[in-house]
Amino acid sequence: MPAAPTLPELYDAHAAGLFHYFRSFTREEADAKDLLHDFFIKLARQTIPPGISNLRAWLLRLAHHHAIDWLRRHRVRRRAEDQSQALVEMFAPQNDPDQEALARRLTQALAILPLEQRSVAQLKLWDGLTFEEIAEVQGIPLNTAASRYRYALEKLRSELRPLYDELKPS
Repeated sequence: MPAAPTLPELYDAHAAGLFHYFRSFTREEADAKDLLHDFFIKLARQTIPPGISNLRAWLLRLAHHHAIDWLRRHRVRRRAEDQSQALVEMFAPQNDPDQEALARRLTQALAILPLEQRSVAQLKLWDGLTFEEIAEVQGIPLNTAASRYRYALEKLRSELRPLYDELKPS
């Protein structure tokens, strides 16, 4: 049985093809280079299982999973950046004192939530992720994501109820 190739040998033999494969997933060449770099760092931390009949196919399967993970993170990051901008605009100083009070009160209510609940609420309400996506992003069970969201909504309702009652038309 031949010895497993070394990391430099793998890089020399497959980096160009993997780069082009990653480039098909990304919009930017720099992102493809980052993916390739991260891929080989990840590869350096593991051993090649014995008995692989097609090393190239095995590497491409790993690369595919790596690229899919990147796309998921990138999509979440892009949504988060878009939503953060929307939040900045939403909480920007307003000429309307009621809007300012609402923004201040909402910010305070969100701040008192435990981080786990606040992050799930953020992903669900502002980023529009499903509970399945939230569970995957945070590495938690689906039921945990749903219950954290439920608890967050209950706390937000409780905190914001007085403001709602004050603003509600009679």
